[in-house]
Amino acid sequence: MQIQWYPGHMHKASKEIKYALPDIDLLIEILDARIPYSSQNPMLASLRGDKPTIRVLSKTDLADPEMTKTWQAYLEREQAVKTLAVTTQQPEKIKQIIDLCAKMLPEKTAANKVIRTMIMGIPNVGKSTIINVLAGRTIAKTGNEPAVTKQQQRINLANNIVLSDTPGVLWPNVENRHSGYRLAVSGAIKDTAFQHDDIALYALEYLRTAYPEQLSQRYRLAPLPEEPLALLQAIGAKRGCLRSGGIVELDKAAKLLMNELRAGTLGQITLETPEMIEAEMLELAAIREQKAAKQAARRRGGNPQN
Repeated sequence: MQIQWYPGHMHKASKEIKYALPDIDLLIEILDARIPYSSQNPMLASLRGDKPTIRVLSKTDLADPEMTKTWQAYLEREQAVKTLAVTTQQPEKIKQIIDLCAKMLPEKTAANKVIRTMIMGIPNVGKSTIINVLAGRTIAKTGNEPAVTKQQQRINLANNIVLSDTPGVLWPNVENRHSGYRLAVSGAIKDTAFQHDDIALYALEYLRTAYPEQLSQRYRLAPLPEEPLALLQAIGAKRGCLRSGGIVELDKAAKLLMNELRAGTLGQITLETPEMIEAEMLELAAIREQKAAKQAARRRGGNPQN
């Protein structure tokens, strides 16, 4: 299943971001520490060039601490990129973003010039909470539902920094299907955009290998069933997600699993690794080549299968 969710205001916001980027000195991108790659906006990667960028890994209280460190090292291999790992319950650490902005643009800081920054992030990543901490007052509306912020605003911060806020933006085509699933698992996409059991089965296929102890302890299952469907059924049976005849309600069991995974009840879990992403990028490159070859064949009037 290809997962897409792209409300109209997101299309407008994407156009506004592209228009404003040339006048921005530094970018602040808020990422979900559980999915640091999948929560990046590919539009930004193609437009930022070598513009200084701070990638803030939010929700680190929900992510695997060792994997967060691994992702920070991986992301900082890119030119002019610094990272900061935070939770929305760490206001003093969040305020380090202001100092980091000044350090990354020493010439502007020394000359006491305004540093124009733009903050961006996918829906439900904690961006609004971070803005409120940086501003020292409530400016941005917060909420647990995706797509709360729907228009841009400009905010004056300390140290001569001006921050342009943007709505949480997804993109119209999540090209890597794995990223689409992980965005859904993490809660970045509204639940009405997908089938719960489909998402739960995808999550269990990964969790069964990467975090078996957490699953076993939480649901008191030993041994864990090998197949994702059998595992979801076992979880549903353990937690009373049953209808008449003792049949497991898969949708109810899936919702329970997703709620507990998103809340951190299963423990600190990261849903992707740099190695996984590099393998998926190779797979995606091969798919692009196949599509390009078929399109070229059609233009020549030949057989696209050749």
